Amino acid sequence: MSEFMTLAALAGEEEICTRCPLYQNATQAVPGEGPRGARVMFVGEQPGDVEDLSGRPFVGPAGRILDKALAKVHLPREQCFVTNAVKHFKFEPRGKRRLHKKPDAGEIDACRWWLEQERALVAPGLIVALGATAIRGVLGRPASVSQSRGRLIDLDQGAKFLATIHPSFLLRLQEEEDKRREWTRFLSDLEIAAEWARAGDMPANV
Repeated sequence: MSEFMTLAALAGEEEICTRCPLYQNATQAVPGEGPRGARVMFVGEQPGDVEDLSGRPFVGPAGRILDKALAKVHLPREQCFVTNAVKHFKFEPRGKRRLHKKPDAGEIDACRWWLEQERALVAPGLIVALGATAIRGVLGRPASVSQSRGRLIDLDQGAKFLATIHPSFLLRLQEEEDKRREWTRFLSDLEIAAEWARAGDMPANV
């Protein structure tokens, strides 16, 4: 059970979090977004530059890829809860730009408490981890995407877990053949989540 009564109350507390040093340079905390009671929760790595400025998760380039993929598998984003393992943007200044810097294990583990509060409030039946940072945030231990990708795994409290790549991985690919191959694999992973969600919406006797 969460210590908070609502997602809005949780977001307010996340904004004043000082559990790790990342709050010192970030513009703001970026809480999860979506309906309480969402059956599927997507967990990413951390906010990017666009998310840090807007205060919303997955609204930058990686978010657009996720939105496109969810539309392809007919899993409406507005019916899902979308969040990150780390709530503050970690970056390295490079002139006027702020370049993404991967959160370390201590930062992920410090922020895991917030992720658990979100999970307790939303109570999703399926958690989809997007990338290795998200996997650690959800499971509390390191694991590669390849170790568990593409299959449903049992979690505590009767929930399921599914791992796949972070959509930003697709942005980093240079070769068109690689892009097509990995896009297809990403869609295949998300189709597992979509099929699970659709199966749960069917009457028990179907």
